[in-house]
Amino acid sequence: MVRMDAERLGFDPERLRRVDAFVKERYLDSGKFPHAQLLIARDGEIAHFSHQGPLRENGAAPVDERSLFRIASMTKPITSAAFMQLVEAGAVAVDTPVHHVLPELRGVGVYQAGGAGVPFVTRATTEPMRMLDLLRHTSGFTYGFQQRSNIDAAYREAKLGERDGGHDLQAFVAALARLPLEFPPGEAWNYSVSTDVIGAVIERVSGKPLDRYLAEHLFTPLGMHDTFFQVPADQVDRLADCHVWDSHQRERVMFDPGADSAWARPPALLSGGGGLVSTALDYHRFCQMCANGGTLDGVRVLGRKTLDLMRMNHLPNRADLSSMSRSLFSETQNAGTGFGLGFAVVQDVARTMMPGSVGEYYWGGMFSTAFFIDPVERLHAVFMTQLSPSSLYPIRRELKTMIYAALI
Repeated sequence: MVRMDAERLGFDPERLRRVDAFVKERYLDSGKFPHAQLLIARDGEIAHFSHQGPLRENGAAPVDERSLFRIASMTKPITSAAFMQLVEAGAVAVDTPVHHVLPELRGVGVYQAGGAGVPFVTRATTEPMRMLDLLRHTSGFTYGFQQRSNIDAAYREAKLGERDGGHDLQAFVAALARLPLEFPPGEAWNYSVSTDVIGAVIERVSGKPLDRYLAEHLFTPLGMHDTFFQVPADQVDRLADCHVWDSHQRERVMFDPGADSAWARPPALLSGGGGLVSTALDYHRFCQMCANGGTLDGVRVLGRKTLDLMRMNHLPNRADLSSMSRSLFSETQNAGTGFGLGFAVVQDVARTMMPGSVGEYYWGGMFSTAFFIDPVERLHAVFMTQLSPSSLYPIRRELKTMIYAALI
C-alpha cells in the first residue's frame, strides 16, 4: 500500500481531490474514458495516487496500483535512456552517422516524386543522418498513421512500425531503407519511427535483443519488474482493456481486450518507440531516476551530466516545435516547446499557455497516457488510461493545470 502525505509535500489535499472529481465527472461518468489513474510525486515521495473505474469492460475488478497499461510512446524516453548508456560506454556517440551502425540506411534519399504505384524518385542528402536526428525526431522518417504523404502511405502498405507487421527489428530497418525520407535530416521535426531505429541501434551495438538489454540495464536495476514488451501469462489478469474512438459510431469501442490481448503474445517487432506495457508505479521509478540525475535507491544507471544533456533543447538554432514540426499528429502542444534526446522540453512557459517551469520535460502515448517531470518544483506526474487517439480530449492540459494549482 502506497503511503501519501500531500500536505507535507507541498500540495493542498482538497485541490488534489478536485482533480479526481474533475476526471470522474468529465471523463468517466460521461463514458469518454474507461478508467483513469493519476500518480503525483514530489521530492521522491508519492503525494497522490488515485484509481478510478473498472479495469475491464465487465466491471468485475477496479483499476488499482497493480494495473498494467500499454504505454505506447512513453516507451521512447526509456529507449533513449538505454541508448545514452551505450554513449556513456563509448560504444556510440550522439553525432555518429546512423549508417555507421546500420549500413542498410547508407544512401537513403529524400523524396522528390512518386508513390501510389509510381516508383519513388529521390535526391541525395547533403548531410548524413546522425543518432541525434533519431533522438530528436529530425531524421526525415515518419509514421504510417500520419496520413499526410505518399511516404506514410508506403509505411502503411509495408506495415512498418506495427507490432505485428511481420518485421523484426532488423527486417524493419531493411524495409525502411527501401523508402525515401520526407526531408533532409535536421531540416524539420516529424514524429516518426526514429526511436524504433534507435532500438535497432541498441541491438547492433550491444549484441543483445532489445528486450533483454532493457531488462538487464534498466528494468532490473531500477526495480521496474512490471515493465515488458509481452505480458507474462500469469499477469494477464492485471492488464486493462484498451479502447479507440470510432468517429463513425461517435463512441469508444474495444481495440484490445485485456483478457485476450495482443500484448500477451510475442510481438514481431520489439518497438523501442511504442511497444512497452508498464504500471504507474514502475514509470514513477523511471521518472524518479531521471529527476535524481540517473540514480535510484543507490543504483546508478546514467550519469548526472548525461541526463542534463538529454533534457536540453537540441532542435537546430534552439527552435521550438511550432516552427519545425511537420506532423499532423503529435504528442505535444508545440509553442514554447523544444525537443531533447528523447523528451519534449519546455523553453518558454508563457508560450505554452499552461503553468509549468522552464526545463520541464515530458511525453505521452497514443492511448492517452502521459508523464511530466519538473526539476524546478521537484515534482513529476504519471497519468494512465487506455483510449486512442490521445489528441481527442485536452486531458493532459487540464491535469497539468490542476496539479500546479494544487501546489501550496
